[in-house]
Amino acid sequence: MRAGPRGAADGLVGRLAGRLGRLALADFRERARRPAYALTLAAAVGLGCLAVPAAGAHWVILQIGDYRGVYNSAWTGVATALAGALWLTLGGFYVVRGTVARDEATGVGRLLAATPLTRSGYLAAKFLSNAMVLASMAGVLALTAPVVQLARGESDTIAPGPLLLPFALITLPLVAVTAAAALLFDATPALRKGLGNVVWFFVWLAIALGGQGPGAPLGGIGVHDVVASMRADLTARHVDLDGQEFSLGLTFIEHPLRTFDWGGFAPGADFVTGRVALVLASCAAALLPALWFSRFDPARGGESRPRPEGRPGGTPPPAPAAAPTAPVFTGPPRTVVRSGGAFGRLLAGELRILLQGVSRWWWAVAAAIAVAGVVVPLSAVTRLVLPAAWVWPVLLWSRLGTQRHEYGVESLLGAYPSRRGAVAAEWLAGFAVTALAGFAPLVRLVVAADWAGAGAWAGGALLVPSLALALGTLSRTHRLFQAVYLPLWYTTANGLPLLDFMGAVRADGHPAGPPAPAVAAVAALLAGVAFAAGAVRRARR
Repeated sequence: MRAGPRGAADGLVGRLAGRLGRLALADFRERARRPAYALTLAAAVGLGCLAVPAAGAHWVILQIGDYRGVYNSAWTGVATALAGALWLTLGGFYVVRGTVARDEATGVGRLLAATPLTRSGYLAAKFLSNAMVLASMAGVLALTAPVVQLARGESDTIAPGPLLLPFALITLPLVAVTAAAALLFDATPALRKGLGNVVWFFVWLAIALGGQGPGAPLGGIGVHDVVASMRADLTARHVDLDGQEFSLGLTFIEHPLRTFDWGGFAPGADFVTGRVALVLASCAAALLPALWFSRFDPARGGESRPRPEGRPGGTPPPAPAAAPTAPVFTGPPRTVVRSGGAFGRLLAGELRILLQGVSRWWWAVAAAIAVAGVVVPLSAVTRLVLPAAWVWPVLLWSRLGTQRHEYGVESLLGAYPSRRGAVAAEWLAGFAVTALAGFAPLVRLVVAADWAGAGAWAGGALLVPSLALALGTLSRTHRLFQAVYLPLWYTTANGLPLLDFMGAVRADGHPAGPPAPAVAAVAALLAGVAFAAGAVRRARR
């Protein structure tokens, strides 16, 4: 019996869905085996502990005025869901990026171009794979929440509904936004490379700050209704909240906050509708690149097909007049003797590799920052010029520890007799870029006899390449350093002394951040991690 038109259409849809599902699942499994996935997953677990600090801790992630909720399931679920949403929209974006470029570089894209898979189908599978990677991290964070709640000891009753509802209505919609944004950036040529990673940080910043207001599109990050429920609960307890603001983010507190028993929020129909609309809008954004994405087809991408060598139009060249003469053997090749040590040449080579492809415009902006460091007042040097100087080379620093793997030459360079020397040369190349970028502020600090500021500068100059090399070596991708360093830099540029590693924030004319020896010690620890990770990988071969 032959199937009718409707049955045939249903069968076609089913086969197509199965094909997309298998493609997405295979891509998810491949990415879940990468070191960057494990590191981001560990960061999500650590974030779950950080979001619900101990009662006597001097920091807090979520507060309203001078209050926080008792660590029951409702408060723990909201705190971890909001913190996870902020982390996954930032760090998760860098984890799932690069899938389109990887298919193109490995040749998988050419194979897919020869299949009946459409552009929309390919993008839908990649979007689903991105969402699966991020959702798995959110799932681990959700499993961490009840463990943290019991560990804090303020409530031993686990309520699955209030605990998991924030993840479903707050975290997962933002997971869809992040998965779609990563795919949109990957499929847009202007945003595919490192510039897109920097652009996303500022987009994320706008989402994190602007998405908390009552007028945020589609409910923003979903925090407004949660805050309204907390305010209503405190008002019912006759607590005056006039002039007291809601705070979401790592905040230092001198004294522990007062607590109240919050029962959770009951989302209304408008809130749920907005979250569903946010997911649907993310799906539409993920499919939008189908308008210009070539699906690795050279004809659509404007690539010219290779022609036979010779004259224009493909006419073959005339035959040579005479056959080439046989080469004359003159003896074995001789190694050219060069003056200087091998390590010096290795360092020069690492520096050339690190600076490879840097345009004249990049150097022009770096020179303009250096000139500003000479002519502006000293207070502006530490507050403005130094942060600008130490964010401009972020795409260069992110190459440390990653280029051997990303360009497929790690096994070739593994034959180098002194692997520790190669790592040391790579670190010194990163340090040279850091010192060169911040040289003008250092000169001003030394001329002004600001030795405390110069010490802070030295600690930061040691920390930046060590952080980049450690994260690059562990994750084998340049995106993890960008995800970590840009928020760290922003806290300093925004005037927060807690993580000021460069001495930009001042109190009574002196650096207000961590002591320079402590920063240098962290830098040494990170450099040791990079060396140890390289030694472990060599031992496994």
